[in-house]
Amino acid sequence: KAAFINFISDEEWKSIEPVSSWFGPSSFLMSSMSALFKLSMWIRHGHGYLTENLGIPVWGSYAVFGFATLFLGMVLGLVSEVLGA
Repeated sequence: KAAFINFISDEEWKSIEPVSSWFGPSSFLMSSMSALFKLSMWIRHGHGYLTENLGIPVWGSYAVFGFATLFLGMVLGLVSEVLGA
């Protein structure tokens, strides 16, 4: 606590360089990282639901997510082909 009070009262905060805009909380980079983290947590919860609640074996859960990834890739490829033509 004393160190923090000295940091403020001695104005040591003025000598610290600000964070680059690339690493700010509202930057595109940090927003993208946040979205990827949320996606990974969603996948983790989905895996837990499939294995714990539905009783699907672990390899079955991996297969479900693998097929979902392939299907989504095909749909996105089809959409980009149709929109690009």
